[in-house]
Amino acid sequence: MKLFNTLTNKKEEFIPIRENEVSIYVCGPTVYNYVHIGNTRPMIVFDVLRRVFEYLGYQVTFVSNFTDVDDKIIKAAKEEGVSEKELTDKYIKAYEDVRRRLNLLFPTYAPRVTETMQPIIQFIKELVDTGYAYEIDGDVYFRVTKIKEYGMLSGIKVEDLIAGASERVDENDKKESSTDFALWKKTSEGIQFESPWSMGRPGWHTECVVMINDIFEGGRIDIHGGGQDLKFPHHENEIAQSMACHQHPIANIWMHNQMININNQKMSKSLGNVLWAKDLLDELGSPVYKWLMLSTHYRNPLNFTDEVLTNVKKEVSKVENIIKQVSLYLQVNHCLGAEYCLETVDQMVNALSDDLNTSLALTQILGQVKILNQLMRTKDKDDVEISKQYQTLLKMLNVMGFVFETKSLSEEDILLYNQWMKYKAEKNYEEADRLRQLLQEKGII
Repeated sequence: MKLFNTLTNKKEEFIPIRENEVSIYVCGPTVYNYVHIGNTRPMIVFDVLRRVFEYLGYQVTFVSNFTDVDDKIIKAAKEEGVSEKELTDKYIKAYEDVRRRLNLLFPTYAPRVTETMQPIIQFIKELVDTGYAYEIDGDVYFRVTKIKEYGMLSGIKVEDLIAGASERVDENDKKESSTDFALWKKTSEGIQFESPWSMGRPGWHTECVVMINDIFEGGRIDIHGGGQDLKFPHHENEIAQSMACHQHPIANIWMHNQMININNQKMSKSLGNVLWAKDLLDELGSPVYKWLMLSTHYRNPLNFTDEVLTNVKKEVSKVENIIKQVSLYLQVNHCLGAEYCLETVDQMVNALSDDLNTSLALTQILGQVKILNQLMRTKDKDDVEISKQYQTLLKMLNVMGFVFETKSLSEEDILLYNQWMKYKAEKNYEEADRLRQLLQEKGII
């Protein structure tokens, strides 16, 4: 397995911390609204990564959090006339509905910030005690200048940040330095928690690092993932705190997926082109939605256009058609349960093991569809081979997280289908048409 490490800016051989085990943390959403399609790109990308590791025999611990404390949450709760807890519960449920509909594996752990408050306060206290953080008027800030490695992920230099800050009026002049970021905010508005410094709530950048610290020994993991937009300042600030506490950058490999554009424009609320995942799932269905998301390499921007969508629909249709056709044929001929072709599936997994080359993996799935089409067009069909290649296709789709619906036939359905075929062969078109209509109503053909 080779993965592009954002920390070193190169593709590296994956070497796990513990043999045959993989620890992955992916930054989850701030739950104040429904999930937009940009939120689902990391969900889908890292689900494939997890499935590949599992196929290769690794035991995967997969963690993705919910940020359920935030200024945006307080504002949205006020607007909707509900408590912050009611609001976040509603949108966490909506997020999990999308995860379920996309056939994504649920995380091993899905911690919430509100349920991790004591470890967060203890972590901040340790940073204050060791001089990496300081308190002013109930707020706590992290001393960025104490971390000589600051910028190791983003390449941003502290002196450039200081120079940039000096050109504008800083709205908060309490901090020792303009580069310092909040670990704890004193607040009288919205949800708040008791701490040694004030009634308040944690700063965003400290939450993920603490959740990792809380779940994984020594706060060290194999892979930390998230969107490119989190690289700075969020992930950089996570690393700074870990360097202060543990002298390591949290993860051996950092992975970032690129953003989504709509018709060559950045997706943003200001442009009014935000697409909600639930709406697009209603419109496209899960297979088309996921195929679209995986058709472009995760480190490249995904451009959502009508042309791209049309092409994706055609490709998915080829897969759907052959699955329906072969599933029907095998059930009618009572030929099921063959083994899949390990070599073919391994070949696709090899593509995915090269920094998640999902577009090549999808091409190989279409190649398998072609093999099945050729077998089905043969006059003297080899039922065992058809069954084997069909199971191979299903296994390839399973590794990528795709589910295509098939209909299970009863004996009555099979008899009806065989009678229809018999009438067609006898050129008894009136009876054949009658049975065709029955089979269509039952969704068999």
